[in-house]
Amino acid sequence: MLTNIITKIVGSRNDRILKKLHKVVKQVNQLEADFEALSDAELKAKTVDFQQRVAAGESLDSILAEAFAVVREGSKRVFGMRHFDVQLLGGMVLNNNQIAEMRTGEGKTLTATLPAYLNALTGKGVHIITVNDYLAARDAEWNRELFEFLGLTVGLNVSGMDNMAKRDAYAADVTYGTNNEFGFDYLRDNMAFEPQQRVMRPLYYAVIDEVDSILIDEARTPLIISGPADNSSELYTKINTIIPLLEQQEKEDTEEYTGDGHFTVDEKNKQVLLTENGQIKVEEMLKERGLLSEEDNLFSAANISLLHHINAALRAHTLFEKDVDYIVSD
Repeated sequence: MLTNIITKIVGSRNDRILKKLHKVVKQVNQLEADFEALSDAELKAKTVDFQQRVAAGESLDSILAEAFAVVREGSKRVFGMRHFDVQLLGGMVLNNNQIAEMRTGEGKTLTATLPAYLNALTGKGVHIITVNDYLAARDAEWNRELFEFLGLTVGLNVSGMDNMAKRDAYAADVTYGTNNEFGFDYLRDNMAFEPQQRVMRPLYYAVIDEVDSILIDEARTPLIISGPADNSSELYTKINTIIPLLEQQEKEDTEEYTGDGHFTVDEKNKQVLLTENGQIKVEEMLKERGLLSEEDNLFSAANISLLHHINAALRAHTLFEKDVDYIVSD
């Protein structure tokens, strides 16, 4: 009861947020007449002025009303379309890193130009993410004329592009693409051996279309990428000569018991474990064969691949039977 009374007096949290946003909408509307009087060159020069102010330390929030007014005026001249107040509200919500729900026909594509333009003024790049290549290409071409009219560059990132084309797309002020392509590019960049092999810039700001589909439905399918594997068949062959020289121990070492064997077998859990004697024996044989340096040990971080090969060979020799658990086919 008390909560309802307070809500009626001061409004709900949503009401208070909208009231604050409507004040900014009013500022944008008040600037409309002034910007209508500017020539095309003067309107385009506003972008350079904003970029300089942001570079000098002014916040994006402080120029938001002016920037949105510039985009609205640019859209009127390029498309003959004026951003409605509800679209200005949607643009502010997106700029605040929040979700804006808009009905079909309310102009989501045009709404996205507002926060995209504002955040592109930093020079750090803006990504506009859609669900498929068709929508990415369509929206990029549709909005390219507006962004270029205002002095910004537009890139398109779709599958099948080479590294140079992708790098050019990511270098643009606003880059359109699909969630999968952005995701795979991120994975590929993290697998690159040299900086020049990377295509993306540091991530800064993104607008996601159909956010429920991309962040919920599409997110159920993981993005998996693989790189070329080292040819380790030679190492397996060398390790294979070591395993037959090891002796099995009936039970694991404990504080009260230390066996003479080199490994124990847990058939229930399909595991084979080296004993302390086994670790010493394996390290000695690895050093004799030049696979391990004298001052090194099998369990150092640099030898994790070597330890994997030892464990795999132990399991192959003790747990798996040819033509029962596996088949070798020429």
